[in-house]
Amino acid sequence: MKLLKTLAPVAALIALPSLGLAQDEGPVAGVNASTDSVFIFNSLLFLVGGFLVFFMAAGFAMLEAGLVRSKNVTMQLMKNVTLFSLASIFYYLIGYNLMYPLGTWSVQGVLSGVWGPGVLEAVGVTADAADDYGYASTGSDFFFQLMFCAATASIVSGALAERIKLWPFLIFTVILTSIIYPLQASWKWGGGFLDAAGFLDFAGSTVVHSCGGWAALAGAIVLGPRIGKYKDGRVTPFPGSNLALATLGTFILWLGWFGFNGGSQLAMGTVGDVADVSRIFANTNAAAAGGSVAAMIVTQLLYKKPDLTMVLNGALAGLVSITAEPLTPTLGSATIIGMIGGILVVFAVPFLDKLKIDDVVGAIPVHLVCGIWGTIAVAFTNGDASFGTQIYGIVVVGVFTFVVSLVLWFILKMIFGIRVSEEDEINGLDMAELGMEAYPEFSKG
Repeated sequence: MKLLKTLAPVAALIALPSLGLAQDEGPVAGVNASTDSVFIFNSLLFLVGGFLVFFMAAGFAMLEAGLVRSKNVTMQLMKNVTLFSLASIFYYLIGYNLMYPLGTWSVQGVLSGVWGPGVLEAVGVTADAADDYGYASTGSDFFFQLMFCAATASIVSGALAERIKLWPFLIFTVILTSIIYPLQASWKWGGGFLDAAGFLDFAGSTVVHSCGGWAALAGAIVLGPRIGKYKDGRVTPFPGSNLALATLGTFILWLGWFGFNGGSQLAMGTVGDVADVSRIFANTNAAAAGGSVAAMIVTQLLYKKPDLTMVLNGALAGLVSITAEPLTPTLGSATIIGMIGGILVVFAVPFLDKLKIDDVVGAIPVHLVCGIWGTIAVAFTNGDASFGTQIYGIVVVGVFTFVVSLVLWFILKMIFGIRVSEEDEINGLDMAELGMEAYPEFSKG
């Protein structure tokens, strides 16, 4: 996420959490209607962008519900509601201040020195008492950042569908949203060592998407494939239960991405900022369109018929690909970046199958593979980026997230067991784990 250009590196770290830290007291110099407008419009951008990203939770839920078999739909819906709720609680308790130390480091540039729950500004706060009167309200910033944290956990949910137990997954979600995601995000967006190195990631192709993708990959390896997915050297397709829901989920995610990328401008108080937000919206849409069209053409060429599920993931691939830098590309460049993402997804899905890594919804190809591509692509359109630094950031986040997630999945496996029994997997997780079905009128399939 882009730090404010007008502030010093430490002061540029989003909005200040109210934790009783020493702050200037008394009237703020230069309080005026113009500064009020900046504060109001920046806060409004965070709030509007935040509720658009919140709606992505519905998109993930519908996409996953449509791509799993009918006997596992309720489980996916349960996971998506609870993971968002847990992320909301634990990002508040630990993650927010771990992610934004505001220059107060326990280990310089690596580990925050600010610990404890986030605290909002007082009811009816006045300009002289606002945490950052020249920028935005703490509540709006917290709300916006929380939505990104929850989206990271949603990525993991779909990849591990149809065979993972509910409670071990939720335990992993707590640790992911309170520690793993905020810690690596602090290295870039909190002003840590990746930011100091010049690593660029505007809205999170690496910080959000590949982080979730690495965590999902580690989980898929430890968990293993679904029963019957890979048999006698062949891949058995398991069609989703409802492609209409999957399509609806994709459109909801597409919509939410305007808040995801547009809100990451982090400012709406000037003509330039508003023009940049509009440019980001247009580029975000262009990349999604490019990804979906590319996936449709490639699947037509490869399989003689276009594949809807690939087209849906192609659109998401384009969105992930443009997320690291949605501002500087032209519309044409944004379309090409998205198209390359859509092509990558088409080839990454069967590549994972060759490795016998079972990803139910294609989350790893979309979020990890295209997150990596999008982060590298920054150097093509942003003169401040270098390929070496971009790759350095990808490797740092990837190694940290994958190793920590892998260890955590193994611990959960040893303590609780993370996979349901063979009988429960065959019968479906809806009845085995929850005792209810999404489509009770129909036979299991």
